[in-house]
Amino acid sequence: MFDGYIALKKECPACAMDYGMFDAGDGPAVFGILIVGAIVCGLALYVEFTFLPPLWVHAVLWIPLICILSGLFLRLSKSALLVLQYRHKAGEGRVE
Repeated sequence: MFDGYIALKKECPACAMDYGMFDAGDGPAVFGILIVGAIVCGLALYVEFTFLPPLWVHAVLWIPLICILSGLFLRLSKSALLVLQYRHKAGEGRVE
């Protein structure tokens, strides 16, 4: 399905279905920001109020976690949205 990390292939290698009709838009980025933000904010608040670490500890903990989770959720949410578009036959709106 993917050609690279998040770029779609032109067509399915197994059945030759054209992937040109799919467009996830900004949805995967929005879902990723909201989910990763909620997870990291919750963990950062827990660590801050439980252990009272200095600011550099927060930077060391949360910057790598944000990068890793953002990368994981971006690909996962993009594939999920594309599958939902296919399953529900979502397309462009048409006025008839």
